[in-house]
Amino acid sequence: MRQSPTHHGDDARSSSTGGASALLVTEAGHHQRDIYDLRLTTTPEAAAQFRDAQERLLKVQDGAEAPLRRAVAQDPDFAIAHATLALLGNEFDMCVDGGGHLHRAQRSALRATERERSFVSAVSARIRGDHDHQARLLRHIADYPRDSLALTIAVPTIAFSGSIEIPEQAWTVVERARTTFGSDWWYAGLLAFVRQEQGHYAEAAELASGALATEPAAGHAAHALSHAFYEMNRHREGLRWLEGWIQDNRRTAFMPSHFSWHAALHELALGDETAVRLRYVRELSPDSVQGVRALVDSASLLWRARLDDAWPGALPIDEVLSVVDEELLVRPPTTFVAMHAAVALAARGDAVGLRRLGRSAALDSPAHRELVVPLTAAMAALVDGHADRAAQILMRLMPEVERFGGSKAQREIIELTLLHALLESGHARAAQQMIQHALDRPTAISSWFPAQRSS
Repeated sequence: MRQSPTHHGDDARSSSTGGASALLVTEAGHHQRDIYDLRLTTTPEAAAQFRDAQERLLKVQDGAEAPLRRAVAQDPDFAIAHATLALLGNEFDMCVDGGGHLHRAQRSALRATERERSFVSAVSARIRGDHDHQARLLRHIADYPRDSLALTIAVPTIAFSGSIEIPEQAWTVVERARTTFGSDWWYAGLLAFVRQEQGHYAEAAELASGALATEPAAGHAAHALSHAFYEMNRHREGLRWLEGWIQDNRRTAFMPSHFSWHAALHELALGDETAVRLRYVRELSPDSVQGVRALVDSASLLWRARLDDAWPGALPIDEVLSVVDEELLVRPPTTFVAMHAAVALAARGDAVGLRRLGRSAALDSPAHRELVVPLTAAMAALVDGHADRAAQILMRLMPEVERFGGSKAQREIIELTLLHALLESGHARAAQQMIQHALDRPTAISSWFPAQRSS
């Protein structure tokens, strides 16, 4: 793992952790370091396991849990490792005793450095859902800017859902870190994703390509480049590159199905219906994908294929939903998951399920009420054959679509559904205006229209 080019001494905020804890660390001789040279209060053996886990997390690779378990087995008082294990259990629904690890992290942090105590405190607030969990994490990052794991969990990425909900705020946090991390490959991949979200696709591609030249397995860079190719309508080139990256990294990538989803979007844009169906069978069917990823990647692909008339016959949506927790279709935890639940239920033609989801959303957070309720109403209307009503609701919803979260490519599915509803309801002029607007901007949705397929 390449080190950060900027060295700030111990833990970035000051050269001393101060007080009794600093004396304890010094006397114990536990001046181990993480990948970015931050102190770890632990043994050399446990520190090596932690660095292994840290590298996997920064590459967005699978398997970080195992070295973390080995780290806490070798040093039961390793606060940062316990906190990270608790975080993974909370974030990814792993079979982890999150409460036990969090308690051990908080107790062990009393003997650790100030930076480690601050990290444990921020992670604890996030897991508990404290009202100030975002502010505490941002304070930690400001005090310890080289804490790569803290920055990773603060911003929404392919791996973590992020503590910062407003995209512009997340972008600012990432951009401020440039003075700390410079041209570091992991940071370049993170910044590349920000740049493509901002619409700076060429810069995003350049940053991501540079990161991948240094570290070919860099997951954030690969994800950013996937988006950049798609948004720039470079579908043949993007598919060719993705095929190679998926082949090289499928066994280690944390979310291989999402990269397969990206490849399938290129295939849809190129009009290769056979390739789309084959990719689903090989890489996105329940044989390969379960849980929320099946909802977000597999089900959404099937709905896109239906909108594009690229899937003759019945969609295999029932088999996809058979590996999705029913709770996600009734009471999804976020508006992002709810958006995909609505899409999946529409793909199944389940108006009853859509209305049930809408009733649940009406009793949930303001965001669920303002976003999910109208979306489910529109989808139910479409399923019931009332495309005109669906189009009217979706037109009113469009200005708020960014609030669902996720990427532009993921939110695009609502725009495509609106276009479908307009065409189904005979609003040819409105549909043509929407098509022309899409074709006038150099973004991926323009390639959805069959007559304008990118070559």
